[in-house]
Amino acid sequence: MHPELLRSQLNRAASYAKSSERNHLNRIALAFRSFFQLLFSGKLSEGLAADLGLSRRAAAAAKPAAKAAPAAPPPVRASDGALQLLGILQRDSRLVDFLMEDISGYADDQIGAAVRELHDQCRDALARYIGLAPVIDGVEGTFAKAPGDPAAVKFVGNVPAKPPAGGTLRHKGWKAVKVDLPALAAKQDAAIVAPAEIEIE
Repeated sequence: MHPELLRSQLNRAASYAKSSERNHLNRIALAFRSFFQLLFSGKLSEGLAADLGLSRRAAAAAKPAAKAAPAAPPPVRASDGALQLLGILQRDSRLVDFLMEDISGYADDQIGAAVRELHDQCRDALARYIGLAPVIDGVEGTFAKAPGDPAAVKFVGNVPAKPPAGGTLRHKGWKAVKVDLPALAAKQDAAIVAPAEIEIE
């Protein structure tokens, strides 16, 4: 091979090797710069993005189309809690079945026996979900001062135009101090107090 040609090829190879080594070192430097810029500022600068051959997308294109908002849960109606409690009393003690039954054909002792069991079951179910306390914790038949809240007391008997400060306690009254009803399922219809039961044979 001609010495000039050989020298030319060697020079080209050396130049290529130096260029390749520089490119390799440049890549490593760019990688480190990118890493630390993302670590500390959360984004690449315009200059570094250009060195990497990257360009920013338009803001509108960068954001994906907004997803449709999830369907709002059905609004909670004031009656939902009452219907839910009625459903609990039906489930645990069959209260609605008892109340809807025509009991005129039963003897008093049969009704009394049924009511005793119903009473225990209803009381247990109520205590599990609602804490009740007397409005006035006093002895019925004795004098009691009326509480400050006018909605908490009902005067009965010979009531003057101006409500008195107190009177004879005839009923202690009840107030809920705890309500712990389970959350209704998203698709649960509170109006279904007790689902129909179908037996499969």
